[in-house]
Amino acid sequence: MPLSQDDLAHEILKSYDDVGGINHLNGLSLPSKNEIGEITLRLMRLLFPGFYNSKDVVRESLPDDTRERIQWICAHLGQEIIKSLQFDLPEDLAQEDLMDRTQEVLCAFHQRIPQIRQLLDTDVQAAFDGDPAATKREEIILAYPGLEAISVYRMAHILYELKVKMIPRMMTEWAHSRTGIDIHPGARIGSYFFIDHGTGVVIGETTEIGHHVKIYHGVTLGALSTSSVEKLRHQKRHPTIEDNVTIYPNATILGGDTVIGEGTTVNGNVFLTYSVPAQSRVALESQALVIKAK
Repeated sequence: MPLSQDDLAHEILKSYDDVGGINHLNGLSLPSKNEIGEITLRLMRLLFPGFYNSKDVVRESLPDDTRERIQWICAHLGQEIIKSLQFDLPEDLAQEDLMDRTQEVLCAFHQRIPQIRQLLDTDVQAAFDGDPAATKREEIILAYPGLEAISVYRMAHILYELKVKMIPRMMTEWAHSRTGIDIHPGARIGSYFFIDHGTGVVIGETTEIGHHVKIYHGVTLGALSTSSVEKLRHQKRHPTIEDNVTIYPNATILGGDTVIGEGTTVNGNVFLTYSVPAQSRVALESQALVIKAK
């Protein structure tokens, strides 16, 4: 016989006592996933005016629209930053110090938005130059999941550098859920970065990527080992990809000491755990494709 609602509530409440490690009760407020998603979307509208809006944006109204967006983002992102800092910083931090730190973060973050836009302009150009299917730059901004994931990453990376711990991960996971592309906000990525197709791409926290790099779907830039986790925290455990490298679908490159030299091409389905010199081509040769008559 199914449980009554009262009995079900009793069992669930009992589980809150028995399995307390996944509760957050009587604690500090945590950043809101829904709010971070809305903030990220509004930041995308700030980065790409006219692309993420439900109505046309005209130049005459752009100054007022921009100020209004900044005001909204400052108010709402500020509240989420306060929650994140409260959770991560010492409990005896004075409220005025918390507010000062929040204002410092907001100011530094917004000052970097023009720089983010300059980088994103190079990313759009890299996609246009690297994909013959692209007909217009507008198509890339509207339709390419790789650019969306990179855009959110570039914003989240600034907050990551400003030592705001939770929100950058929430932002990039928001993009991950929409695009299938998982870029940790701690990764360092240069200009003219292009992710083609994108589904299944994973870029780990300590990855370093140079300029003019192109990667395809299913590529993993990951850690070589996840054992002894505490020893690995804050260590360089993901690869370095130098300038002008192309990595084809489903290649896996692992390890913090692994460096893919400038100008290298990594073929699809390669599993690589050691460094490669510049101007190399990495390919599997042991698996031959055989076509026979039926």
